[in-house]
Amino acid sequence: MCPHTCCHHTQESLGPDFYRILDANLNRAKEGLRVCEEITRFHLREAQITKKLRLLRHHLTTIVKNSGIKQNELFACRNSREDLGKNFKGGKNRKSFRGIFMANAQRVKESLRVLEEFLKITKKSSSQDVQKLRFLFYDLEKKAVEKCPGLLDP
Repeated sequence: MCPHTCCHHTQESLGPDFYRILDANLNRAKEGLRVCEEITRFHLREAQITKKLRLLRHHLTTIVKNSGIKQNELFACRNSREDLGKNFKGGKNRKSFRGIFMANAQRVKESLRVLEEFLKITKKSSSQDVQKLRFLFYDLEKKAVEKCPGLLDP
């Protein structure tokens, strides 16, 4: 059992860690979606996939807003200066659209899963909405790869 009282929050007393997790993963998901969107827009020239990625990104913002989480709560708990992850030197240098697309698609999927799990604490229906977005993204990722099979090459 965790000795930290911060690990035993009720919905009424969610701490800053909860909001930091939501904020970081909301930003990560939207950033990753935007990168994928730019590749489908400019490299694949795929208007339908681009439009769906943009709508998915905007829908994610709406889901979080409708969950009762307020933007000012996210900003108030953001602590970028002391974030342990800011100094991680991770990832390879990307040398192709493929590498950039696949890395960002993975970021989107992982972040959506984190949001899905943590929104269960506040509003189960919002969690279910994020789950739907995650599966929609799986489909869009597949469509982009089908349009440009080179996105899968090593």
